[in-house]
Amino acid sequence: MTGQPYFDTAVVKVIDAHTVAETHKKDGKTVTTVAFNVSPDGGKVIVDISDSSASSGAPSVMKFEDTRVSKGPAGSHAISGSWRATKLISASDNGLLTTYALSGSTLKMTNPLGQSFEAPLDGTDAPFKGDPGQTSVSMKKVDDRTIDETDKRDGKVIATARLAVSADGQTMTVSWKDTLRGSSGSFVQVKQ
Repeated sequence: MTGQPYFDTAVVKVIDAHTVAETHKKDGKTVTTVAFNVSPDGGKVIVDISDSSASSGAPSVMKFEDTRVSKGPAGSHAISGSWRATKLISASDNGLLTTYALSGSTLKMTNPLGQSFEAPLDGTDAPFKGDPGQTSVSMKKVDDRTIDETDKRDGKVIATARLAVSADGQTMTVSWKDTLRGSSGSFVQVKQ
């Protein structure tokens, strides 16, 4: 597969009328496995993912639920159609923990997956390490509790986010936009 930084081969296997398995490999090594289990009524799917494509350590493991938006063509597999992610059921700690440290006007980020950056808060691009799908990041201070992030791959913007810390400093709301897929959302991180 060309143009895909995380894997170079993908295999999709139909297990039964409600189950599909997907395996991604990079240079012959399995980096991601995904299992899709559609409910008997066809309205929901449970997705189990084990992903080490952007990790130098243990894979990140997640389970979430999608709700059907539209059905596939008549006679197609139960997974066919459009789905919307609606609920995170579980996630491994290494996929959830992010550490930020501010030193002067430079923000440093690290996580257990082996990803990191050190970026000035003036919007200048800085190298993003440990993720083959992202080569640089820029961070721009908006105010004392808000920073705008721009993620790039080879100079092209792939995502943006606004990180807004609560007045008490205990939570951070991250509002993101994936410019490659045209999706957006938000989540709240809790200070440890």
